[in-house]
Amino acid sequence: MPSTKKQANKFTIFDWLQEVTYNKTSWDSFSNEQKKSFEPYMINRLLSMNKDYLELIDYIQMLPITDKEKYYKIYCSLVPKKKIWNKYIKSSSNSKNKELVNYMTLYFECSIREVIEYLNLLNKEQIKDILSSFGLDDKKIKELTK
Repeated sequence: MPSTKKQANKFTIFDWLQEVTYNKTSWDSFSNEQKKSFEPYMINRLLSMNKDYLELIDYIQMLPITDKEKYYKIYCSLVPKKKIWNKYIKSSSNSKNKELVNYMTLYFECSIREVIEYLNLLNKEQIKDILSSFGLDDKKIKELTK
């Protein structure tokens, strides 16, 4: 059972994660402030970092539920009782040089999002050829393709 000090304070997402996965305390024992801090989206996000829970989280997200209490009860009933640690998976998107992206949008006449996809597909020589078609010197091309 959580400590009385924790009961008086607002829960963090990690406190809720521990409640859902290990403590499984009754929803009625939480204060209104604690209940307000419960975010099903964030619980889904953190639990989905564990590949063992992917199908379960996918299933829970498909349920037409809007009530936080129901979400909490479903989590408690479906997620196995054990302490878990999930490695946080960061976005692997690397930012592209804005000037390079601008040249590429002019060349391909498409959106920035599409250009970023193209840059992931093109090799360095192809990008250099495109930049040289704009009349850029080798020094500038080298700077843009770092």
